[in-house]
Amino acid sequence: MPDLASPAQTPFESEIAALIVRSLSLDVAASDVAPEAPLYGEGLGLDSIDILELALAIAQTYKVQTEAGDPKNLEIYKSLRALAAHVAANRPVA
Repeated sequence: MPDLASPAQTPFESEIAALIVRSLSLDVAASDVAPEAPLYGEGLGLDSIDILELALAIAQTYKVQTEAGDPKNLEIYKSLRALAAHVAANRPVA
């Protein structure tokens, strides 16, 4: 069930949520990923291997790379909203 206390997903956040669910084969609806909920650990429950797989999917889909061990990754993968903002700000202009 969506977290009603959290603002709704933007269209781009919905697109990223669908990518997360699809690429990690999660048993949750993309629309149920709360934009501000943590992706790692509690919240969506991703672990470090999931984050690596997600980083690969983001790189393949949006041409946005993150480096393993980069301290910024904690902020980038903090939530759906943070990840979507990072991808939107860093993807190549079409």
